[in-house]
Amino acid sequence: MTLENGLRSNAFFPRSLDADLIKQRILDLERGKVGLYSVGLYPASLAYNCAMQQASENSLMLAPRPGRALFGAFPASALDGMDLDHVDAMERMASHAVAGGRVPNTLSDLIRECELVVLAANSNHIEEDLQEACRLRQELGRENVVLACLAGSFSHDHIQNESYVLCEREPNLAFFSGFHRHGALRNPLDSFTANFCHPNALTALLGARMLDRLSPNIQVSPGVHNVEGQYIKAAKNMSSVFAGFGYTYHQENPGVLPTLLTLLLEQCLDQAATVSMARRDRQRLYNRQPFPLTELGYGVQRIEAALVRGGDMEKVRDHTFAQLTAMVADVRGSMMLPVSGRPTRNFQAGQVLADRMRELQRCPASMEELEGWCEEEGLSKGGLEGLKALRYWPQIVRKYSIPVHDASMVNLLYMAIYGKPSTKDVALSVMTDSRELSTYCQESVRPTHSRRYAEALQSLQQPEAMDLIVNAVIADNARKAIRDDLALDEGDDLGQPPAYLRAMNVIETALD
Repeated sequence: MTLENGLRSNAFFPRSLDADLIKQRILDLERGKVGLYSVGLYPASLAYNCAMQQASENSLMLAPRPGRALFGAFPASALDGMDLDHVDAMERMASHAVAGGRVPNTLSDLIRECELVVLAANSNHIEEDLQEACRLRQELGRENVVLACLAGSFSHDHIQNESYVLCEREPNLAFFSGFHRHGALRNPLDSFTANFCHPNALTALLGARMLDRLSPNIQVSPGVHNVEGQYIKAAKNMSSVFAGFGYTYHQENPGVLPTLLTLLLEQCLDQAATVSMARRDRQRLYNRQPFPLTELGYGVQRIEAALVRGGDMEKVRDHTFAQLTAMVADVRGSMMLPVSGRPTRNFQAGQVLADRMRELQRCPASMEELEGWCEEEGLSKGGLEGLKALRYWPQIVRKYSIPVHDASMVNLLYMAIYGKPSTKDVALSVMTDSRELSTYCQESVRPTHSRRYAEALQSLQQPEAMDLIVNAVIADNARKAIRDDLALDEGDDLGQPPAYLRAMNVIETALD
């Protein structure tokens, strides 16, 4: 998507050096409102939390998508438990007075009245909403209204057949996210954390302050990693499907769960670090800020890892995620069974997958069959961002050069749904056997070394490269000698390798 007006600027302040004008703008922001457009389950639960605190009716505006009811995303059981006074407060947030009556707010009303507008639609609508918001912002002369999104999935350009993270295409778009339970957000005693991210530290700081004021129950911290934050969210949605599968299928073998959940979390962050290294605006992100990132709360300006390759140190990834605590908590929380209430919808999709795979002793024949299973259990496929993101997984892996060993768990899940019948059989063997799954978790995170040896053959003049090949030949000869001494049958040597190894070989061939 290319916006006609674009997000060349998405900041609270005009480009002015007039101190009085800037001072007045700061005061406007202190009194400014936040708008939530396209009010689904999470935004409405957030607004309900604010209504409970009786502090945000004049600070928060809502605008449902045209044709949608304000409380349409809630099941009847949730509506029955809501306080009518809080419901009335939310209805006032979502409307304004006209000629003695009240009419629903629109996106245009939010752009006109608010200083920060969060476009809360999922990946089905977010791009068209962003385009419309940019048009209205220019039309109404409100170009210093900051736009943010909540969507945690991959977008797809059907013309170019390319998948991407929206914040990577529009790097000035803010991203707001954090861990939540929809039911818990309606608990007056519970508290939550969130991150508001923008590539400009000052915009991130002020936006986080506006959102933090909405409710004393919700603590919002600023961050500069909007692209990475959105990627973490998209990867988390897929990972929580696998987590739901693991909890349900292996509930009698709990030893594999800590390994599985730890690996799912670490791989989300490792993938986001790789995406961070590919940012086009990295220099601006670190070197052109209005104040040092340490003043924003980061421990250091930048944390980068490096590896020795060919005798030289090579920078490989960025790990400056210290301020994204809420997003990391979102990953952890979305892969856990809650003490009360229901887990996330993606987790529930994983539970459905486990139940049907145990019942049928096979993987789903297609994504459509899996979505059908979910809908039979009351899970609308439109709300399952993890399954939606999985459709575009091979394109994402190629676009951002995600290493196979940093994505082995999502790769396995993808093969269980999209693989050939023989591949699905291998995936089934690995996912449903705790010993195979735990071994896969351990072995699949090791980087493949084929490229290492190929590069060594091109550099035999270097002692390290020659030693690598010599040691490989010696190891191979020793293995052959042991096999001859033990008089192994030729048939044994041709036997099938373990399922976890076959899965790794298939994945490395298909996605590497």
